[in-house]
Amino acid sequence: MESRFYEHLNKVIETKKTNSTFISKSKYYEIINDLKQLKLEKKTNSKLMKKYDVMTVQGEEKLIMPITAEGNCVKLYAFNEELFEIVHEIHLSIGHGGRNRMEYEINKKFKNITRETIMSYLNFCESCERKGNTVKKGLVVKPIVSSEMNSRCQVDLIDMQAQPDGDYTFICVYQDHLTKFVILRPLKHKSAEAIANVLLDIFTLFGAPAILQSDNGREFVNKIISELCTMWKDLKIVHGKPRHSQSQGSVERANQDVENMLATWLQDNKTKKWSNGLRFVQLMKNRAYHHGTKHSPYEAMFGTPPKIGLTSSLLSANIIAKLKTEEELQVALESIQILSNDNESNEVEKEDNEDKVIEKQTKTRQTSINQNRKESLNNLKIQAKKMMEMSEKRFCQGNIGESVRIKIPDVDRARSDLRCVLGVIMSSNNIIVNYLLSRY
Repeated sequence: MESRFYEHLNKVIETKKTNSTFISKSKYYEIINDLKQLKLEKKTNSKLMKKYDVMTVQGEEKLIMPITAEGNCVKLYAFNEELFEIVHEIHLSIGHGGRNRMEYEINKKFKNITRETIMSYLNFCESCERKGNTVKKGLVVKPIVSSEMNSRCQVDLIDMQAQPDGDYTFICVYQDHLTKFVILRPLKHKSAEAIANVLLDIFTLFGAPAILQSDNGREFVNKIISELCTMWKDLKIVHGKPRHSQSQGSVERANQDVENMLATWLQDNKTKKWSNGLRFVQLMKNRAYHHGTKHSPYEAMFGTPPKIGLTSSLLSANIIAKLKTEEELQVALESIQILSNDNESNEVEKEDNEDKVIEKQTKTRQTSINQNRKESLNNLKIQAKKMMEMSEKRFCQGNIGESVRIKIPDVDRARSDLRCVLGVIMSSNNIIVNYLLSRY
């Protein structure tokens, strides 16, 4: 795969101009040397100094984008010979995510890895080609948009009886409706008591939602709520509308993502123990970009990208491999130098009151969380409006007296039952038609 990727990439690079975003390894270090020379000559206004900067960590030099404002994150430039390794690792870390998810993750850390490079990689990923088609959206009646985190949540099951892992035969999928944050747990059976035990652990950690819904039907949810209230006397939850158009599509997509990520994780790790992979798939799903909220679920929930130990830092893999103790880590972090910065600007003021620093960081994090959730809500409203407009264009207006065919949800239909019921439009009132569509 790597050889085919570079073979295709080289053909792409040949069509580009010399000042394109693609940088060879020799050109990469040539730019670094030129920047160091310009720094010595104090030519800080040159075009090269405005486009690039150099970061040094324990003698290892990296080309970065200039930091123009306080708080800006450091973005690295990558040379052509390391593109496959970078893109491959990020692709695996988000569970073989698609173009948008990879682009979102890559742009956090790198400046010059283009969409063209991402697509070149994806076209050669065999696992992605075998994942299959996504769920097609049908008629949208009235999308639900939750205004607060943990106000409406959904619980559903993925049937793994055809691929049992010991005693485990089901996957419980719990999703917050606003942030799209997902929690996965393996189940030995799908009884209301077993699911209630899982939900109780979640509720005592994150708090309980006001509305709990499921595409498995209201009777199913009622049994779970009854079990929860038996275990927790002070708890009061109501069940939401089952199989609601937007919420159903959201959870169906979440379930499909989980199944796809789990399938590729099992393949990459050459194992059939899917119960062990759920915790990794959960992280992959929550760190992946969500096209509806325009954030990852983790960022919408906690206001910061997830950290994967030292791999989330600016330290290279070679330096990280050598680190064993906190003291060695501190030395490595203190050795970070930016070429354009003066030495004085890199010094940390140790006289700052620790309590004030913690208070400031807490306020900044809370502001970030509130901002991310507000943006997620606005983006979901935009998505809901688009869904309604697309649905209205796709489905023609019915006339009184015409017959209609209404699909019966799988949860309400036995295997030997017919897939649809027939009805007649008795009124042009959209509320009546919508009620029939949501009812059946």
